[in-house]
Amino acid sequence: MHNNKLSLIGMIVSASLLLSACQTTNPYTNESQNAKATNGAIIGAIAGAAIGVASSSKSDRGKGALIGAASGAAVGGGIGYYMDVQEAELRKQLQSTGVSVTRSGDDIILNMPNEITFGVDQSHLSDRAKQVLNSVALVGKEYDETKLNIMGFTDSSGSESYNLRLSQVRASEVANYLASQQIANQRIASHGMGESRPIASNDTKAGRAQNRRVEIILSPIAKN
Repeated sequence: MHNNKLSLIGMIVSASLLLSACQTTNPYTNESQNAKATNGAIIGAIAGAAIGVASSSKSDRGKGALIGAASGAAVGGGIGYYMDVQEAELRKQLQSTGVSVTRSGDDIILNMPNEITFGVDQSHLSDRAKQVLNSVALVGKEYDETKLNIMGFTDSSGSESYNLRLSQVRASEVANYLASQQIANQRIASHGMGESRPIASNDTKAGRAQNRRVEIILSPIAKN
């Protein structure tokens, strides 16, 4: 009976810890909110806690419950939970940098305007861009089951072939800098998109400025 109580206490403590861990703070409203995969993580945590208790010795059952809960949370929450916590960390790191963070399914899209990354017709990263990429790399090293796809875009000024080459060089510059910050090369891919996929009209100065950008798309690495 005493052992059963210990088991129950261990699972309750584990679930309580997980509930607070699954709460994320919206950096724009400062309000606490549940991550998208919280329910799955909680179910996984309770199941993991039970397994941890059952597979531990009597003296280690409390510890076993906590370890089991942590493992169960990751499994129960799955890819969605993994990307949820990564998104929350990126929003925290990139707040007030001018970089937007957008969620699309399991993908996280970072939009880096050209005013942050490169000068007009330039392909060398600015100091401001390096500071932003340092923050991206910091999160990227922690969440190493994520692929970083770097996409370079230009406006429609100049020839299409020139814009394509410029976007390729810029995307490569970003990719090389992330690699220099100890992100594994196999996790990084760069693509020059030229003037394709505009997000605003190229008929205005403001629209062209929006189209000149670098996007970093973080996607979960598929497991076989």
